[in-house]
Amino acid sequence: MAKNKKNRGNREFKSDVFSMLMEDKSYALEVFNVLNKSNYDNPEEIVIIKSDHGISLSIRNDASFMIDGNVSYYEHQSTYSINMPLRCLIYYANDIEKYVDFNEKDLYGTKEIALPAPHFVVFYNGIGKRPEIETMKLSTSFCHETENPELEVICTAYNINPDYNKELKEKSRVLYGYTIFVEKVRRYATTREKLEEAIKRAIDECIEENILKEFFLKRRKEVEKMTTIDCRFETREKLIKRDAYEDGFDNGVKSELINTEREKTRADAAEQEVEKLKKIIKENNIKID
Repeated sequence: MAKNKKNRGNREFKSDVFSMLMEDKSYALEVFNVLNKSNYDNPEEIVIIKSDHGISLSIRNDASFMIDGNVSYYEHQSTYSINMPLRCLIYYANDIEKYVDFNEKDLYGTKEIALPAPHFVVFYNGIGKRPEIETMKLSTSFCHETENPELEVICTAYNINPDYNKELKEKSRVLYGYTIFVEKVRRYATTREKLEEAIKRAIDECIEENILKEFFLKRRKEVEKMTTIDCRFETREKLIKRDAYEDGFDNGVKSELINTEREKTRADAAEQEVEKLKKIIKENNIKID
């Protein structure tokens, strides 16, 4: 346990471009309204949750915030994770413990404690084939199948790749803009050597086409650095999967190999990237929350 905790610490740094977008209250409110078919119009009603479990590659959520008795946890993923309900349970449990303590609620009192209603969402844009919308439940991971589970967590995953959930993205300039940016980077980054050039070109085009223009103008340097790191991880994971399947192992061995190598690759690569990132942060005076 101690070893795993240490590894997570070595791999902590600010999350990806999606989490940067969700730091803007107006963007967060827009996505919330679209998903929940609500019409809140005051971004200042959004209360951003600063959580210490939100910047780790191993256990992180990209955005969490409260509004009107609702607490939302949003995560962007380029690699599908079946364990999202469990991770969501951890996020909520950690935050609720702090919520109860901060508001000095009496867990042993006779008065019921009102809790913010949780909403767990994943935005998937990886290269693997996934359904347009899928529901993941914590109960499916229980050792014994339970008809009426006494504890349940439901997480909804939206595939935001270009050909999926078009109506959702038409209503949200944030999700639409993020999807366009990612696709531009993937289209232009034909080789590792061209990655940084591809990111700069994608940002330039988004600005010219008025796609999240203000965001890219304001946070360009951060976007360039974070996208470079994210794309390198994505590329490594593709290569690991490809090599495993080409070796012709059975499914069980393939899965174990992929998971083991992925963790090792992330840990080794992140240690190198974090050092580079520290230097970038210092040189550009970038603020890290």
